[in-house]
Amino acid sequence: METKKWMEQAEENILHTYNRFPIVLDHGEGVYLYDMQGKNYLDFAAGIGVQALGYGNKEYNDALKTQIDKLLHTSNLYYNQPTIEAAEKLCRASGLDRAFFTNSGTEAIEGAIKAAKKYAYAKDGTTDHEIIAMEHSFHGRSLGALAVTGNPHYREPFEPLPGIVKFAEYNHLDSVASLVNEKTCAILLETIQGEGGIYPAKKEFLMGIKKICREHDILLILDEIQCGMGRTGTMFAWQEYGIKPDIMACAKALGCGVPVGAFALTEHVAESSLKPGDHGTTYGGNPFVGAAVSKVLDIFEEKKILEHVQEVSVYLKERLEELKTEYSFLTARRGRGLMQGLELESAVPAGEVSAKALEQGLILITAGHNVLRFLPPLIIEREHVDEMTAILRNVLQECQP
Repeated sequence: METKKWMEQAEENILHTYNRFPIVLDHGEGVYLYDMQGKNYLDFAAGIGVQALGYGNKEYNDALKTQIDKLLHTSNLYYNQPTIEAAEKLCRASGLDRAFFTNSGTEAIEGAIKAAKKYAYAKDGTTDHEIIAMEHSFHGRSLGALAVTGNPHYREPFEPLPGIVKFAEYNHLDSVASLVNEKTCAILLETIQGEGGIYPAKKEFLMGIKKICREHDILLILDEIQCGMGRTGTMFAWQEYGIKPDIMACAKALGCGVPVGAFALTEHVAESSLKPGDHGTTYGGNPFVGAAVSKVLDIFEEKKILEHVQEVSVYLKERLEELKTEYSFLTARRGRGLMQGLELESAVPAGEVSAKALEQGLILITAGHNVLRFLPPLIIEREHVDEMTAILRNVLQECQP
């Protein structure tokens, strides 16, 4: 069936919640994707930060094939070895003590919120606790995750949303402090805001929030769904700041293509929050995804992925800064590691640049209306950065006002 027919069939049968680009992807190899006609695309989006190991990694694929032949699913009424191993490795990598595996990042946020509310309930027996979240944040599209997402555009059609949530200004400690009261049970934020425009938390801001939490027995929840799993050069972005969250949500590259997320907790919070019957999942943490997570964490260590990100990300930042110098309508570069953003003047829509880049064989996505987002597989080399830069330079030349 030709590409046009496949797209028409999709529009007929799949709920239209995405405005998809007009290509049908068929397979991937390394850091490239290929459509049904065999055209290759340099992938600088990695499935929105998922494909950290790129495509066709033999060790990863072999681990999943082996597990398929052994056992796919049992439910959480029984133990299974791959997920036990995955939990131990995730706790060791994060320095946290307990993990709960979910099917997605959104579900990880839901679980983190439930743990925080149960922690507060166990202390005082009341149910009117408040959460402080951040303006311009994004945490998912379920009702609970929307409630803590700081973008009215996403929230308004579905209000009233559950819980009592107050929104503070990101990277403004006084804004957070002014909202704290005796009912505050958690402060929730992305260590690096992704959808909001690629804004890293300032060190003094995050350390100040941690101090507030410690003084008032408030839980700090960090959303590492996009910025975690090696993307910044440490396994989790918060590890650069000298603090530790009480609860962390992660997903995306945790499974490198297999749908899996997790929230991890300190021992103190785990013991004082969710008990048997408070939370659960049918599919979460089944043997198949456990095998994926376990192998991903092994490969990160064996292939020294973090060290590679630290090295190649310096080169990526240099090349992006060159582009920013060349084109006056590029107004800012920001980010950490291999999570970078280029901000454009409003006269040059980021979506238009992204679409033209796709035509020339480069996959880029946006963050908000005016930021180009760079989330390549963590295995990219300098030659791929150069290839991306050359294509993007041509596109920017064409799009400049």
